[in-house]
Amino acid sequence: MKILFFSSDFNIVDEWRDKIFHTNTSSCYDISSLSNELKKSPEAIVIADYDSLAHDINNMIATASAPLNLIVLERAPSVVTGKMLILRGIKAYGNSRMHKIHFTQMVETLKDKNIWTYPELTASLASTNSKTGLSKESSELIEERLTQKEKDVLMLILNGLTNDAIASSLGITTRTVKAHVSSIFSKLHVNDRVSLILLLK
Repeated sequence: MKILFFSSDFNIVDEWRDKIFHTNTSSCYDISSLSNELKKSPEAIVIADYDSLAHDINNMIATASAPLNLIVLERAPSVVTGKMLILRGIKAYGNSRMHKIHFTQMVETLKDKNIWTYPELTASLASTNSKTGLSKESSELIEERLTQKEKDVLMLILNGLTNDAIASSLGITTRTVKAHVSSIFSKLHVNDRVSLILLLK
């Protein structure tokens, strides 16, 4: 899958390129060059720099013309910005200067057709959901498809707990929690925690 770096900051593009071992990449410094690249590779992963091109990125989102696989990164990511972008269809959001290992994980997550966020944002998306409560439809879906133990795990996921914290809370192993989480994803037809939260919100 092709990766497009979208930034008017040459230094950040060089930094991103150094973090990922991928031969099929291109750099786009304005909306015109990005559009040309997307015509050739509409499914490309686009890694966009919010610090230098926020206006263009926001316009694409507002006009529903954002790339299918859009990652938005900025130097000082905020939970509020991240929530807004994820809820509007962005596939990943985080720090433009994240460590190489996280950068690679983020790209691999998108290649697997999942959504990626950093832990604080994922927890915030979950806690926002739990404060507002589940809709009648979400509650019925959970009741119909999940076992009692899966429902217990799900409620703790929606409260922003990690697998280790869920294991501790329920007195089970982390391995068992992972098995329950995998089963929940399968039964609710989602691939990751963020998608689960967005489904039930």
